[in-house]
Amino acid sequence: MTPRPDVPGHYFSTVPPARRRLREVVATLRGRRFVFQTDRGVFSARGVDRGTRLLAETMPVGPADQVLDLGCGYGVLGLVAAALAPQGWAHLVDVNPRAVELARANAARNALANVTVYLGGGAEVVPGPVDLVVTNPPIRAGRAQVLALFAGAHARLRPGGRFLFVARTAQGARTLARHVAALFGNVREVARGGGFRVFDAVKEA
Repeated sequence: MTPRPDVPGHYFSTVPPARRRLREVVATLRGRRFVFQTDRGVFSARGVDRGTRLLAETMPVGPADQVLDLGCGYGVLGLVAAALAPQGWAHLVDVNPRAVELARANAARNALANVTVYLGGGAEVVPGPVDLVVTNPPIRAGRAQVLALFAGAHARLRPGGRFLFVARTAQGARTLARHVAALFGNVREVARGGGFRVFDAVKEA
């Protein structure tokens, strides 16, 4: 998979903007208080966005699940998953080295040891299989990039594993859901709110 490194200011990029501005974000998710450090050049640096929050509150994480967060940013979904799976493991992946640095620091900041953060373009960098893949996909990177991430998720899931993604309705959430249905053979909408929709698909045996 080839990420798009050349879009100025693009958060799904191997070359984030050079100028940095660290800030701290506090969010309560799934009944737990999280503290995240963020920076320029990563997605939603000013606070947890509505789509990520909707997916975080929706995703079905078992206590021993292996969970993959694709395009993790500074780590929100993956770290919530780690907290929900104390006997499992959360694998976080991002192509942006600044996001990877922040996600690793945020795992320590929130006392979550069952976390590995990988620098890479997709699911292929993670040892599999996994039980659950979640993503707030990088829509601005283009549909081809997003669909490549989805295909990688399908390949890394165990049979019976689940894939959840969130997208803004106005940015083609239902069109992406049709692509997921073609890939997995099934898809269903499991949540909506604030202009976003969450879809769920199960990898068939």
